[in-house]
Amino acid sequence: MDAEEEASASMAEEDEEEEDAGSVALGPQVPLKDHLQLLKEGEDDSLRRWKEQLLGDVDTTKLGESAEPEVTVLNLTILAPGRPDLLLPIPFADDSSRGHAAFALKDGSPYSFRFSFAVANNIVSGLKYSHTVWKAGVRVENQKVMLGTFGPRQEPYTYDAEEDTTPSGIFARGSYSAKLKFVDDDGKVYLDMMYCFEIRKDWGGVA
Repeated sequence: MDAEEEASASMAEEDEEEEDAGSVALGPQVPLKDHLQLLKEGEDDSLRRWKEQLLGDVDTTKLGESAEPEVTVLNLTILAPGRPDLLLPIPFADDSSRGHAAFALKDGSPYSFRFSFAVANNIVSGLKYSHTVWKAGVRVENQKVMLGTFGPRQEPYTYDAEEDTTPSGIFARGSYSAKLKFVDDDGKVYLDMMYCFEIRKDWGGVA
């Protein structure tokens, strides 16, 4: 079993454990149109303000009949001081099954990620993402971030992750495999993507 297969097997086991531990029975969803109508029937100032804050200027007459929210993760941008932004559409164009790197970073350098995502149909509650990284089959990072609750709208949402620094030194360089996953409070998965990247002595772009 190669490093990427080991990483995939390890992540699958971790996902099963988390799903078993976090399994909660929730009530049925209803289309946002119906929900808003129920609110309108007993609406007070606090409910009106809540709708305005969450939904903004969304055209409720164009909402679909589906009770399920739709979240589309559009792209990932890599930001680094003194470097041009690197915009990567999701899914990445790399062939991760063959170990081709989607991008490369310089060792010992500060960087951050920016995600763009769109929400349609209904309110998505408790949207969060996890980002797990392996090197040579050993997990070196396991990050979980709660993004929050979002209403449907025309414009995409953006999230800027905190700045981090790549590891430095000859042993830190090389190929890494990673898994990016977006999921909500109901356990619905919107993105579950494996990819590879590299840490090099010098900056790279799309590898």
